[in-house]
Amino acid sequence: MKIISETPVVILAGGLGTRLREETETKPKPMVEIGGKPILWHIMKHYASFGTREFVICLGYKGELIKEFFLRYRANQGSITTDLSSGEVKSHNDQPREPWTVHLLETGEKSMTGGRIKQAAAFLKGRRFMATYGDGVCDVNIDELMRFHIDQGRQATITAARPPARFGGLTFDGGKVTEFAEKNQINEGWINGGFMVLEPEVAELLRSDEEVLERYPLETLTARNQLSGFQHSGFWQCMDTVRDVTYLRELWDAGSPPWKTWK
Repeated sequence: MKIISETPVVILAGGLGTRLREETETKPKPMVEIGGKPILWHIMKHYASFGTREFVICLGYKGELIKEFFLRYRANQGSITTDLSSGEVKSHNDQPREPWTVHLLETGEKSMTGGRIKQAAAFLKGRRFMATYGDGVCDVNIDELMRFHIDQGRQATITAARPPARFGGLTFDGGKVTEFAEKNQINEGWINGGFMVLEPEVAELLRSDEEVLERYPLETLTARNQLSGFQHSGFWQCMDTVRDVTYLRELWDAGSPPWKTWK
């Protein structure tokens, strides 16, 4: 779908990640690694597998580490030769290059999700854009998501996902357990899974850097019948806890992570 290659993706990568303090004391949550690569990279590779070429990364907490990752990205992908006397560095073309343009946008450590989107929208100057959180992976079909958004004709579309089931279900008869079964993901309710498409008009609802996207802006869009929900019953996983990180790493190490849509 050609329109995907022309639509930038905004990724919210500035939060503190306080519930994952074991990892985020030294790095921002989007830089926590799965299979030796930051989860941010996994998100970008997923979008890129559908043709995305332009990204706006909204920085905040320890954003300099995300900058360093991309500044060194090319050299770290393959072989280099460096002349120590002159400082000249030559990169050898033995690794495929990502055809990406990456804007690293300082949006402030204290900005909220809506505030970061507000700054990204101003940077993009009236363009439609996709947006997601920098701590969740998914196998949603981006082509189908964009087609749905266009067909619906509303100002915003969010991907509705089913959260992973965390607990087994029990059925009682008095004090006796009559049934025990692991809860299926399909039995969980729908939640905002990110992977959004936003028209430029949405920026009018983002009043300040303290705006929380998930409150007034999305609530107002809902009241105005301007919010669509693309229902995705496939894989979706956020990375809020050490358990989540371990689970994603185990899926990657097993060789067939569900969100890996690229070759």
